[in-house]
Amino acid sequence: MTQPATEARAPWVARAVPYLPLGLIAALGASLAYVVRLPCRTGGWNDQVTTYTNFCYTDIYPLYFDRALDRENPYFAAVPFDKQVEYPVVLGEVMQVMSWIARALSPDTVTQAVRFYDLTVILLGLCLVGGVLLMAAVAGPLRRWDPLWYAISPAVVLAAYINWDLVAGVLSMGMLLAWKRERQVLAGVLLGLAIATKFYPLMFVGALFLLAWRSGRWRPFLETLGAAAAAWLLVNLPFMIFAWDGWRRFYVFSQERGVDWGSPWLFFQTKGWPILGDTDVSTLGMLSLAILCLGIAVLTLAAPRRPRLAQICFLALAAFMMTNKVWSPQFVLWLVPFAVLARPNWKPLALWQLAEVWYFVAIWLYLLSQPPLGREDLGIGDDTYFTAVWGRIITIAIMMAFVVRDILKPDKDVVRAAGADDQTGGVFDGAPDRFTLASLVR
Repeated sequence: MTQPATEARAPWVARAVPYLPLGLIAALGASLAYVVRLPCRTGGWNDQVTTYTNFCYTDIYPLYFDRALDRENPYFAAVPFDKQVEYPVVLGEVMQVMSWIARALSPDTVTQAVRFYDLTVILLGLCLVGGVLLMAAVAGPLRRWDPLWYAISPAVVLAAYINWDLVAGVLSMGMLLAWKRERQVLAGVLLGLAIATKFYPLMFVGALFLLAWRSGRWRPFLETLGAAAAAWLLVNLPFMIFAWDGWRRFYVFSQERGVDWGSPWLFFQTKGWPILGDTDVSTLGMLSLAILCLGIAVLTLAAPRRPRLAQICFLALAAFMMTNKVWSPQFVLWLVPFAVLARPNWKPLALWQLAEVWYFVAIWLYLLSQPPLGREDLGIGDDTYFTAVWGRIITIAIMMAFVVRDILKPDKDVVRAAGADDQTGGVFDGAPDRFTLASLVR
């Protein structure tokens, strides 16, 4: 017998109770991330050797001075172009609000910088807790505890406060939950804001496009895309008009930036590989990303059963990271929630987390041995460092291979084994196929 449509839902307090332990554990993870950086918070960040040997580096404190946050709005600052904020506008304005509060709390600039760090860490900690709770809602009651990987995994704790990436993380999880609940306009607004915070959520547009193509659910996709474009334009347009140089700094920096730490292209350049080591890295990166994205598209349209949204988001994001010119240690925060939603199997996840922890240790030891410090007695050399670079690449490639296998053999998918189709899919959940590559040859 069906239940009446007007049946009252459980009180919100009762619905919130299952999330309370996850929120508390995420708060513990946020607190541990603060403890990890205490050697720097108590003055160690004024000395690079101390910073690296204590593994407590953060961009937050030095950028307060280096991006004129101690004086004015970073996008309007009267500073050289290379000293303007190199982040999209939402992130830049988050920095600005935190600096306003810090300046109001203390007249001394050094004290302001410490306050700026503390305020930013509080915000990022709240973003981590919020992201974990949103991820739990996305995962659903059958996979409620999977977000523990995001809440307190070692790699997340170590990388949480290097930069402002957790702001984009909570927006991305909010977007995914809104899409799951078929609130396409809200999903689009959150996606647009996420892209205006960090650029990587742009990869999710491709995932939505491919699944809309396969399912024929174009209207929800176009509504989300339109809302995302409108939200992005709304927050960017004032800066494009009134602070053009400050606004375009991020895009110029991204285009002109050379190969940097963590990227596999750095290995090829350092070792002098032909073609891979001497061709323009922007060309190589775009070409390799295009090839991987083409492979993901073919996989999505050729698979025997429509892939889950989280699976395609994970593959697209992993491809973006592996082909990028730079792969900073905090980029792990981008991938963890999507990796877990795509394939919540603890063995490959644990292997990847070990590789991320090793990279986190290795990058700071490697920087110790590099100019201008040149402390080879404290640091590591090229070969040891590149074991960490390839450790991340290989372990993520293993996870990608497992996800591809799950897509090709849906009976191996642990999420679908519980009876679900696509817990994050929204309008894609249970949707019939409207187009596949197989349909072209019938």
